[in-house]
Amino acid sequence: MAAQPPTEDLSKLTVQDAGATSDAPAAVANGDAKGDSDEDEDDVEEAAPAAGTGAAKKKKKKKPKKKKKGPTQQSDPPRVLISQLFPDKKYPKGEEVEYVNENRYRTTSEEKRHLDNLKSEWLNDYRQAAEVHRQVRQWAQKTIKPGQTLTEIANGIEDSVRALVGHQGLEEGDALIAGMGFPTGLSINHCAAHYTPNAGNKIVLQEDDVLKVDFGVHVNGNIVDSAFTMAWNPRYDPLLQAVKEATNAGVREAGIDARVGEIGGVIQEVMESYEVEINGTTYPVKSIRNLNGHTILPYSIHGTKSVPIVKSNDQTKMEEGDVFAIETFGTTGSGEVREDGEVSHYAKRGDAEKVPLRLSSAKSLLNVITKNFGTLPFCRRYLDRIGQEKYLLGLNNLVANGIVEAYPPLVDKKGSYTAQFEHTILIRPTVKEVISRGDDY
Repeated sequence: MAAQPPTEDLSKLTVQDAGATSDAPAAVANGDAKGDSDEDEDDVEEAAPAAGTGAAKKKKKKKPKKKKKGPTQQSDPPRVLISQLFPDKKYPKGEEVEYVNENRYRTTSEEKRHLDNLKSEWLNDYRQAAEVHRQVRQWAQKTIKPGQTLTEIANGIEDSVRALVGHQGLEEGDALIAGMGFPTGLSINHCAAHYTPNAGNKIVLQEDDVLKVDFGVHVNGNIVDSAFTMAWNPRYDPLLQAVKEATNAGVREAGIDARVGEIGGVIQEVMESYEVEINGTTYPVKSIRNLNGHTILPYSIHGTKSVPIVKSNDQTKMEEGDVFAIETFGTTGSGEVREDGEVSHYAKRGDAEKVPLRLSSAKSLLNVITKNFGTLPFCRRYLDRIGQEKYLLGLNNLVANGIVEAYPPLVDKKGSYTAQFEHTILIRPTVKEVISRGDDY
């Protein structure tokens, strides 16, 4: 999700388990509806032979029980719990990068290793969320195609995330245990961020579109924020390459004591070394100067620190224990976004003052938001999904009273094209872990 510096006054937003197919044998066709019931019984004697035969009674041999095998790979679409694919509950690490220069000692420091061990449960939650993100987005990259509606795409991603973490979010408080870290952003062309379809949206993805896919996964409030861009016309390849390389440059520069203003300078230098030709006109790729990366806090997608994507004098340092979303945006347009369009993204403010609400609809909706989302971002589709109706008046009242923040779409000038790539990194005591890194990007 996209963040903006305070000076711009643009805020950042920032199934069931499929399980394994049973291997139990079908009931034999002998009229016994229970099938082979002798699997769990002592040996059963057969009926005595005919009189006069003198034949000895025979005993049936025990049939060994067949154990159900757990799933070994993800389904299509993703519906197998991640915890079933990793029965030991130890999830894959992200890309671990050793610190350099004066911080090189941290990798082998016993003191720093101890600090890492103290946060093993936190790390495992983050790695679980990251593995869910990787599996869902890699499925999305294979299946998203022109001709699909944005609603179809958003629902596919969100249904998959909820299935893989095992929390559908339909019961009160369930979505706070694990699930979507924020609504799926599906921003097209000159729209850079904060767009997800509301109910009734009929927009269909086109062959010539540039689509930003930005979604978050959380486990116990630990949010993995990662985004990518898709395009089907190869003329946009340089734009996508510029932004991907700029994000990777930002990730490389990040680390303990790194100054965010200097990181922004490196990102801008990489980004603006590219250009793209569209319909015979060559456009320089520009960093969108009023969008930036950010820290992530528990149950809060936007923390207190920002990472600009242009050079600045910001001397804020990255510190041990920080979690950063390094995201960059490139554009063929003006290099600056503004708010425009129908709002879909919202989040309850953690620092909101208590305000007496006169509207009963606002009071009841606030209670619903608090119990179902807390300070996690949500969208109108999420309210629809849990059965809320005629809530817009109350929602707008909460926004007007400063209790809920609204995040309108962020757009550059019409006719331009924007792209985004993003990774979440953990500034651990011993190493930097690019928790959302995958084979795809």
